[in-house]
This record gives sequence, structure tokens and C-alpha cells, in this order.
Amino acid sequence: MFEDTERADHAQIRFRLSPGGSDYTFPDGTLQDATEIHVVGPTSGAMGVRCHGPVLVLGMGVTATGWAALIGNDASSMLNRVIDATDLFGGPRLRAAANAMREAADIPARVAIAEQLIRELVRGCDRSSTIFVRHVDTWLAGSPSPDMEDLVAATKLSRRQVERKCKALYGAPPKLLARKYRALRAAVALVSESQSVDDLIARGFYDQSHLIREVKQFTGHTPRQIKAEPSLLSQLTISQRVALGGQVSPLISDT
Repeated sequence: MFEDTERADHAQIRFRLSPGGSDYTFPDGTLQDATEIHVVGPTSGAMGVRCHGPVLVLGMGVTATGWAALIGNDASSMLNRVIDATDLFGGPRLRAAANAMREAADIPARVAIAEQLIRELVRGCDRSSTIFVRHVDTWLAGSPSPDMEDLVAATKLSRRQVERKCKALYGAPPKLLARKYRALRAAVALVSESQSVDDLIARGFYDQSHLIREVKQFTGHTPRQIKAEPSLLSQLTISQRVALGGQVSPLISDT
């Protein structure tokens, strides 16, 4: 049995290629079973993950733009939820792709199969969503404690419209998003930049207690645990994202 804590994140599409069941314990305390091919909605805090081993999973994060193009419904309706992906995309196509991934020789071959599947599933995305997401990502990445009024000014929308669109595309309002990515950025900096707790407090936290509380909520671990006793998922998540630096948005590589 594999058990670990997974940090708050974007939505995810996952193919469990090994036999056995799996489930998630979400921030609200609900325990939800996951089917073989499933979508995890955006998460508002750390969650527990449990899976019968040995485990072989191929998964991919779904950015806000990806959510609009692939799924399209209000992301806040799937906050802290897992659903059967075949309900969204159809069973035969997804199961055929999963079987092809199982038979593939290596990870690059599996990724190629997944990439082709996503190309077929993308429904298109209106230009307004793409532009809005670019504004929000820039706002989140530009400051440890971004000011809501700056986002309103950049998007030229009302405060209410900005909050509604953030919930529809990211699953959460701007203030929660800002807290989430500030905490995740601090967690990555602890490991990749060898930052001290005092250094991190200057990144938008009131004091040490505030830093510890926020990092714990969104990663499931205290700063000390992340630095000295990181879990397997913490190590993999941070190392893989940092390695993407310069290739993807800072909102991904820095968090």
C-alpha cells in the first residue's frame, strides 16, 4: 500500500496503469474513491493519496487554459473532487489509450500516447479565456502578495467578474489562489534555493507562525519537514517542477 500527502495543485488527469484501487482524502475531510482513469479537480489544500501497490500511474496537470479547452464546466464545482474521466470523455477512447500505455515500452512512448489523446480531446478555447488566464498567471507570479486591484486593472473587468472567472477556470477566488501559490512557492524555495525560514517570511508572510500555518495547509508539511524530512511525493514534485525552469510558466516551475 502506497500512502502519502499530495500538495494543493492544478487539476489533474490520471491513468492508473497498475491493478488495484486508489482513493483521495480531500482538504474537507471527504474520502473519495478514484476509478482507473480519473480527473482530480483543483485542490484548495493538501490531500491524502492511497493506492494499492506496486503503482504505475501516468498523469498530467491541467492548467486553467487547459481546463477551458478540455472540460469547460465551472472548475469550482469540482474543487476537491475526483470523478471518472470516462464520464467526461467517453470510455472506449480512454480505455484504448490506457491499454496502449500499458503495452508501451517506456515513459516517452506512454507520454506520446497521452499527448495524442489530449490533442484529440481538446475542444478549443475562446480567446477571452486565454487572455484572462495570462493576466491571472502574471499577477500570481509577479508578487508574493499580489493586490486584487492590480488584477482588476489588468483585466479591465469588475471585481465581481474577476472573482467569477477565477472560480470558473481555477476553481477558487483570487485571494485563495494568491495564498495557495505563495505557500507553494515558499515550499519550493526551501528546497531548491536553500532559503531559511527568516528569508521566506519576507515573501509575504506576517511572521513565522503564519508561514508555518500556510505552508502546512497547502503542502501538508511544515517547512522543517519539507527541508529535513520530505515525503516521496514532495521530493518528486519539487525536483521535477524546478527542472522545468525556463521551459514553462513560473507559476509551474517555481511552485
